[in-house]
Amino acid sequence: MTISSPSVDVVLPCLDEAEALPWVLGRIPAGWRALVVDNGSSDGSARIARTLGATVVDEPRRGFGAACHAGLTAATAGIVCFCDCDASLDPALLVPFVQRIQERRADLVLGRRRPVARGTWPVHARAGNLALARMLRRRTGLRLHDLGPLRAARREALLGLGLTDRRSGYPLEMVVRAADAGWRIAEYDVPYLPRTGTSKVTGTWTGTWHAVRDMRRVLTEAPARAQERTAQ
Repeated sequence: MTISSPSVDVVLPCLDEAEALPWVLGRIPAGWRALVVDNGSSDGSARIARTLGATVVDEPRRGFGAACHAGLTAATAGIVCFCDCDASLDPALLVPFVQRIQERRADLVLGRRRPVARGTWPVHARAGNLALARMLRRRTGLRLHDLGPLRAARREALLGLGLTDRRSGYPLEMVVRAADAGWRIAEYDVPYLPRTGTSKVTGTWTGTWHAVRDMRRVLTEAPARAQERTAQ
């Protein structure tokens, strides 16, 4: 029997998200495949994900970028989406993202987070995100407001970007390299919900600082085209 490929793969980087997984996986649109990338969970997240019908990808190397890229390389669908696995973002909201990609009206679609409650997005995390968005504008000319994790693009095109960051800089590197390649990048407003459990990044000043440091490093890299010319 031939098993048809999913129309869309949704990459869900996961580190101890057992409590949030049932809601997140229950919101995956019909016909799409959930790829839960277990990044060393100790709370049974991988077992729960399998029980709920998700495909589990093991990535022992710690790092948000490592988990995201493991999911991207494991994906087989033509379009790949990314979503946090902590119930702060609803994967069902990815439907118009995918439609825009399918209709070739954009090459990369990002979600602009809009907090629905006080305290959902800590002040230090929001300030760091704003600073990075401004730096991104100076570096690429893109007038984006957020560098959030909810996004969609074509799998082969993403692989062609040659992303190398395996830490917190991965989401920003994707946008920077896409901009350097001349991609059309769109942004949608999406509600940002109180996350389930404790954040490993934005929940602390230290986590936010490490993330900003990783992303600043990405912004100081030479544009991809310039790197290619230097290598030749």
